[in-house]
Amino acid sequence: MNAQFEQRLAALDRGDNSRLLRYIRRGIEKESLRITPQGRLAQTPHPAALGSALTHASITTDYSEALLEFITGAGTELEQTLDELDRIHRFVYPRIGDELLWTSSMPCVLERDEDIPVARYGNSNVARMKTIYRIGLGHRYGRLMQTIAGLHYNFSLDDDFWEWLRAETANTLTLQDFKTEQYFSLIRNFHRHAWLLVYLFGASPALCGTFVAGRAHGLQPLGAGTLHAPWGTSLRMGDLGYQSNAQRSIDIPYNSLGDYVGALQRAITEAHPEYQRIGVRDGDNWRQLNASLLQIENEFYATIRPKRVTRSGESPRRALEERGVEYIEVRCLDLDPFEPIGIARPTARFLDAFLLFCLLHQSPASDAPARRLARENLLTVVNRGREPGLHLAQADGTGVELRQLGLRMLDDIAAIGVLLDRARNGVEYRDSIAAQRLKLEQPALTPSARVLEALRAGEGSFFRFAMAQSRLHREHFLARPLDDVSRAHFERLAAESLDAQRAIEQADAVPFETYLANYYAQ
Repeated sequence: MNAQFEQRLAALDRGDNSRLLRYIRRGIEKESLRITPQGRLAQTPHPAALGSALTHASITTDYSEALLEFITGAGTELEQTLDELDRIHRFVYPRIGDELLWTSSMPCVLERDEDIPVARYGNSNVARMKTIYRIGLGHRYGRLMQTIAGLHYNFSLDDDFWEWLRAETANTLTLQDFKTEQYFSLIRNFHRHAWLLVYLFGASPALCGTFVAGRAHGLQPLGAGTLHAPWGTSLRMGDLGYQSNAQRSIDIPYNSLGDYVGALQRAITEAHPEYQRIGVRDGDNWRQLNASLLQIENEFYATIRPKRVTRSGESPRRALEERGVEYIEVRCLDLDPFEPIGIARPTARFLDAFLLFCLLHQSPASDAPARRLARENLLTVVNRGREPGLHLAQADGTGVELRQLGLRMLDDIAAIGVLLDRARNGVEYRDSIAAQRLKLEQPALTPSARVLEALRAGEGSFFRFAMAQSRLHREHFLARPLDDVSRAHFERLAAESLDAQRAIEQADAVPFETYLANYYAQ
């Protein structure tokens, strides 16, 4: 333990201060590809029965028309959040015909970029901007890259906690500025330690060979069109995922809100020669929103993001700059193919404790070499995380065994788990942290090892494994129809979202070029 962590932990342990951890707010965003019964990417449009992908708060699409995204509300009861995600699945499945939701982060059989339909959101300016942004992603990275799915975990603490911590640390900043400062502190530590989440929860050590056709990859054949990394954990998070030379050239600092927003602003306005060659538009056909390093903030792929709910037409960076950080979004989680909703309850519990570990520990400012070191360690775990005796690099040039470093971190995380359990009068956090300790001691228990074990038991085929899991999960949801009240609720949301889309389209009063210029002028 470092001194700051010991002091903050002791303070939370005094009296009934642990109650301040009772009201963690969480939300989940889960992506899944729609596929045909034969395991091909669905070519059908977003089902109208699900509502408008532009305006529905719970059911939308990401890059592709076939890449569904389910979004829960933010709440303080984890069981209710997970139940909401379950109910969204149960609403969706009866409305997608014989299609299935692909259970793995790495996509199904893919052959040509042009066979991957880009998401469409209607005829309004905001809809056109969303679609053109995705067309631009396709030109910049290839459409295949955009079919990778993940699960995002949104996390925040309530103002009672922040008021207490500000008083405990005798900080004189305003409450919002203090929260923003502390969330950035959390983010810096998250970057240092995110490799642990990739080791514990990475579930994409193999993929279909069609995904890397014609590209150098370094993977080994396993069987039936399958490639894998024998000791890998999460290929989704590595160089085969959402990466490019341009992305790797962007160094975003997280030492202050001003540094962060400023770096994003420069990336959005700095022209990139490779993207200039693509061109912004060909007559009336837009190829991308701009020729800068980033079209918009969300193009920068990060394992974690500071977030603030935006107003209509507002850019994320302006929302952050004007009102500070509201919550953080963890983005390095694979879909768990063994869990119908894509995440297990113990995983969510551990995330709470891990994020508090990142917040309570001392978090010095980071420079470019420190950020490169964190990235290198992450990639080491992505590609070789379960390798016996694997060492991770340290800032002083030495190495430390992954297992030893992870177990030391878990000692501190377990101390947080004790307080979280006390706040809720339970033992769920203790049990979750104990389960993660076993994964460090027995790598065969990790999801990535379990996936490879299942593949080898089924002729080594990633496709057959993922198809079998997808069919099982489909039956799991269809066998549990929604009650009348829940079904009516989602049907009402779908109808209201379609009405909202029509209202937006009718309200547009400026040409698209003006709308886009106004957005960037922020």
